[in-house]
Amino acid sequence: MSEKQYDFTILTDHRWINPKRIDDYTSNVLLEDRLLLEALERKHFKVNRKSWDDKSFDWSSTKFVIFRTTWDYFERFHEFNKWLKGVQNKTGLINPRELILWNIDKHYLNDLEKKGIPIPPTIFIENKDSRTLTEIAKSTSWKKFILKPVVSGGAYNTFMLEKKDIEEHEHIFRKLIEKEAMMLQEFQENIFEMGEVSLMIFGGKYSHAVLKKAKQGDFRVQDDFGGTLQDYEPKQKEIDIAEACILACPQLPLYARVDIMWDNNKEPIIGELEMIEPELWFRRNDNSADKLADAIANYYHSPVLS
Repeated sequence: MSEKQYDFTILTDHRWINPKRIDDYTSNVLLEDRLLLEALERKHFKVNRKSWDDKSFDWSSTKFVIFRTTWDYFERFHEFNKWLKGVQNKTGLINPRELILWNIDKHYLNDLEKKGIPIPPTIFIENKDSRTLTEIAKSTSWKKFILKPVVSGGAYNTFMLEKKDIEEHEHIFRKLIEKEAMMLQEFQENIFEMGEVSLMIFGGKYSHAVLKKAKQGDFRVQDDFGGTLQDYEPKQKEIDIAEACILACPQLPLYARVDIMWDNNKEPIIGELEMIEPELWFRRNDNSADKLADAIANYYHSPVLS
């Protein structure tokens, strides 16, 4: 094993290494990674940045890898999972592997609900389930549905359906369920008017938040689909739910993003918990990259790791 040359390697995917075309989206990706890299360097750490699938890089030359903009992992899941199994023997992972494996599959929502964390009504449909989507939908009293894979991100293979749409989506559902597990959730109408709040939690404590809203007529709040973003000051109840969500995890993540939406009774619920490669919007809060760097530094110097 080679001598460690770096304290941290910030992970991205191949699209964001020396991109030829710099649009606004790409510029934000590069900025977010740079802000964290510079915050760590200010603490006198040696830091570099690599694509997770870089076969030329010696992963044993870095003490820890930090998952940041690895945004192709769910499209290349089997390849990513194989890499993950191999790299864990060469370097430390931030967040830790146990948390990544738990969080990568949205069955984690079941675990959160069992610990009292409010989530949308959800039915998990396991791989190769023989039931039709119509049968499953009929077992509920829901009027609208969200259908998506249990391993996904960025609204990948995500559909909003009304009962009248179910039958025409049977072929899509059958194609997907033959390959992977899916989940069906009751659609929360308040996403249209109230949007979704993302709260960034570093070292178990709230850092900052943003409000995401979908464009007119859409339910997807991601900017990839025309969603808008604004700063947001969360209510204490929302912060409490987000921090309780983090405490309900198998172990404390160094960083996470808790996405809160409002259910059909206008009560806050957890839409997603992201701790693999969440967008953290450092660019929306001047001190946020330094806050995460503090949490990472504390972990790096932890007696447990010494």
